[in-house]
Amino acid sequence: MATNVSTSLTPAQRRRAVLDKKGVGTSRRLTTAAPNKVFWGILAVSSLLTVFGLMMVLSATSIEAVNRGGSPWAMFQKQFMWSIFGLFAGITTYRMPYHQWHGIAKYALWASYGLMVLPLFPGVGMEINGARAWVALGPIRFQPSEVLKVTMLLYCASVLSRRRADIAIVERTLKPVMTAWAITVLMCIVFQKDLGAAIVFTCIVMATLFIAGAPIRWMATMTGAFTIVSIGLIATSSRLQQRFFAFADLEANKGHWAYQVWQSVLSIANGGITGVGVGQGTGKWGYVPLAHSDFIFAIIAEEFGLIGTVGVIGGFIVLLSLGMQAAKGARDHYGALLAGGITTWLCVQALINIGGVIGAMPVTGLTLPLMSYGGSSLFMTMAAVGLLLNVARNMK
Repeated sequence: MATNVSTSLTPAQRRRAVLDKKGVGTSRRLTTAAPNKVFWGILAVSSLLTVFGLMMVLSATSIEAVNRGGSPWAMFQKQFMWSIFGLFAGITTYRMPYHQWHGIAKYALWASYGLMVLPLFPGVGMEINGARAWVALGPIRFQPSEVLKVTMLLYCASVLSRRRADIAIVERTLKPVMTAWAITVLMCIVFQKDLGAAIVFTCIVMATLFIAGAPIRWMATMTGAFTIVSIGLIATSSRLQQRFFAFADLEANKGHWAYQVWQSVLSIANGGITGVGVGQGTGKWGYVPLAHSDFIFAIIAEEFGLIGTVGVIGGFIVLLSLGMQAAKGARDHYGALLAGGITTWLCVQALINIGGVIGAMPVTGLTLPLMSYGGSSLFMTMAAVGLLLNVARNMK
């Protein structure tokens, strides 16, 4: 008579057999199955956007650098160096089991709050375009809010996934998330005068709450509170009023507050359908301020035309679709929150940036993810993409 093999196995051996059948390794608790289409799609889109962004940074900075007596490769080399660091960061967040972030999410968040205070110190903090949001430590310059975007997401996802059964209990779920969100928004608005970053943080928190299944009234209350605070801030600052509402009448404000957007629109119109050619754009000659960072989309539109803009926007749309598929098919609730939050962050920030460049929305000073010049932005974005790939690689 044949022996029943399954009954002779120990509980640990039976669990191991189930994991092997599903292609999950116990050493790192990651799947050992072949990568899926969602994984390869996210990897391809993010890689193409990053490489194209490096090329456009070189195009947007070379002429101005030469005019200043510097090397045309200087800013490109810095951005390329940050992309290499970002690549290693992305590999690390991809290979590290994302469940390990549970234990350090809270401490990483508080460490990020410490970094947010650094711009307030003389000799360390830097003020650019009215926002004191940068830190200079010797040759290294970075924006602490970029680090906080990732740690804030990790913290919210950790709290909401661990307390999923208590999602309707305010003290257990809403209170810690709302406290972290309120501290973050106040730091951005009061300390750094960076309303754009506060908008992105709010979108990240709203996305994680929505995916977690939090009551809609919570999100409506938080959104209403943020709107009131934002209106109050704008009402007390004539600079912010001019900056935020200049887009409503570009022609009337093209001499001052809307000069940057007006020149951007002219560059976009100059591109036409096919563009003027790589490196042939004129907007980067000083007509469009910050052409290499906040307004790099205008240079893309001028040199690659409608074809280039559709390619970039289409890339973010594809990333949105793939990221949400990763969230929907995540192996657990924590992975779903991470994938949904990261995807929302990148796509909402791209929407706000492009909307400001084309004059359809107020200019907020946000970069175009993976493409604009900015070391800390590129580094943390690539780290977040690695985390997104981690979740996609471990889909059910």
